[in-house]
Amino acid sequence: MTNFEWQDGQTGFVNVGGFQLEYATHGPPPEQQPTIILLHEGLGSLSLWRDFPEKLMAATGLGVFVYSRAGYGQSDACPLPRPVDYMSREALDVLPVLLNIIGLRRGVLLGHSDGASIAAIHGGLSGDMRVRGLILMAPHFFTEPTGLAAIEQARQAFEHGDLRQKLNRHHRDVDCAFRGWNDAWLDPDFKTWTIADVIDYWRVPVLAIQGTGDAYGTVAQIDEMEARSYAPVERVMFDDCGHSPHRDRPDETLEAIAGFVQRLMHIEAVEVQLASPAIPS
Repeated sequence: MTNFEWQDGQTGFVNVGGFQLEYATHGPPPEQQPTIILLHEGLGSLSLWRDFPEKLMAATGLGVFVYSRAGYGQSDACPLPRPVDYMSREALDVLPVLLNIIGLRRGVLLGHSDGASIAAIHGGLSGDMRVRGLILMAPHFFTEPTGLAAIEQARQAFEHGDLRQKLNRHHRDVDCAFRGWNDAWLDPDFKTWTIADVIDYWRVPVLAIQGTGDAYGTVAQIDEMEARSYAPVERVMFDDCGHSPHRDRPDETLEAIAGFVQRLMHIEAVEVQLASPAIPS
């Protein structure tokens, strides 16, 4: 049981592991419809999704839950430095508790960048039968030299450019948000980081969305998914698109997600029908 009260358009804070995490809910509650859980990027937050959650709810008819992880947005700051395996800890220690609190019954994890990696880990290793599909935008399964170079450029922009000012509008503790992500990725031990083995354990359909102009990851990340996954993987590649398909190609991204969700719901309906006892004539 949970005391969490879901209301369309509600915002607030929920305590997970001693951290107050900001959240917003859109659309129907978990007892009425499946839920899409949004997992933001390494410098993201609830506010940086902008109007995407509302549009996602309108396009799919499902409930949408969005939150800021500890260290981001208006959520509590987190201890620094983050460990190299911080995404695995988020996926296996924090996310299951949060999903229990909000009363998830069945749904889809939709992650962007770091959030996609967190969704991938949870989908492969948690054994959470409530998760019926994964939507991964610009996921990372291993480091690439071009991506690490882009992260170093972000450090220069934060320390000497206007990136700090831009991020300050979205994070209560901008240093915690930036350093927690940037210092972890530029840690020498992170060069050998990989979570590719989680792909081997997926047993639900996966939608992968990638921009061909993504500075933080190449198509090699998507190739790895298709080569290793036992579960079906749909690939959507966008030209003229960088690291954020939902911002660079919003209409096409929503269309791809809505189509994928519709197919998932059809599979769900067929499984329920097959599982129902036959009614004697």
